[in-house]
Amino acid sequence: MKRVLVVDDAAFMRMAIKEMLNKNGFEVVGEAENGYTAVRRFKELKPDVVTIDITMPEMTGIEALKLIKEFDPGAVAVMVSAMGQESMVREAIAAGAKSFIVKPFKEEHMIQILNKVLL
Repeated sequence: MKRVLVVDDAAFMRMAIKEMLNKNGFEVVGEAENGYTAVRRFKELKPDVVTIDITMPEMTGIEALKLIKEFDPGAVAVMVSAMGQESMVREAIAAGAKSFIVKPFKEEHMIQILNKVLL
């Protein structure tokens, strides 16, 4: 079972993603509501993949991803955001994201992306 860390500042979004993942054979090992907590939780939990919202208070998802990749260059991350602008996608990929999911998204799409990046 693949272990996932879910990072989003919106509690309802973390809960929705967690539900989707749990019923599709993933194990959500932790959650974080901002970039600082995401980096700390990643180091503690060492998940197989992390889903990260881009726009969060205190530290953006892209800043958090850069710190996660410094800690573990092999870390697998998928950015999840309503901010689907091309520049944000490019910045996320440059920071080391394996893929990008634009909100709102369908459950099948998220599961397909996670399975693809975890191959």
